Amino acid sequence: MELSDLNILFEDNHIIVVLKPQMVASCPDESGDYNLLDCVKEYIKTTYNKPGNAYVGLVHRLDRPTGGVMVFAKTSKAAARLSEQMKNGGFEKKYLAVLCGAPSKKRAILENYLRKNSVNNTVYVCTQTEEGAKFASLGYEVLGEAAGLSLAEVTLHTGRTHQIRVQTAAINCPVYGDMRYGGEKAVKGKLALWAYSLRFTHPTTGEALRFIIEPPKDEMPWKLFDFEVK
Repeated sequence: MELSDLNILFEDNHIIVVLKPQMVASCPDESGDYNLLDCVKEYIKTTYNKPGNAYVGLVHRLDRPTGGVMVFAKTSKAAARLSEQMKNGGFEKKYLAVLCGAPSKKRAILENYLRKNSVNNTVYVCTQTEEGAKFASLGYEVLGEAAGLSLAEVTLHTGRTHQIRVQTAAINCPVYGDMRYGGEKAVKGKLALWAYSLRFTHPTTGEALRFIIEPPKDEMPWKLFDFEVK
């Protein structure tokens, strides 16, 4: 992406809420690719004529293949307060996902222990007693079915790496386009996982905020489903 591609949903003196495009990293990583955090910094530096390195606080991340709404802090105080909300469950993050197949239950909570393999950057379901195991929980609801696929709304209760992808694959319903965790059910295509809703309290005013952005409904496999985000 380039600076001209930056899609700002909301901005004030304390926070900036933007759309993260798919296949753009949330922040700098080992690839060295241009990323959303650097893009937001460049925007602030250019727009407000700030000398040096503009402050932008990274509060949360989305995986590179995942698109959707993200909030960044423009001050260290805002960053600290938003991070505290993250720890205390004050952030509500909802996703839309197209799953291969149909879960046996239309609505359920998935709870697993996950472990990350840092060598190959993959995550797998493990036992509670395994070293490095971290508890992961999410809730899902199936909103529709079409062409052997399911559209699900997913609410994260914890924020583990690749959590939605690993936990849905564990019930034999991997995310569409997930070649890493999809196994025999893997379907090639752009990963159909989208962070569509973010709800939190403004770090300074205390106002309850919610931001919603739709996935690319004209693209596969989203266009198979007739839905409206709320």
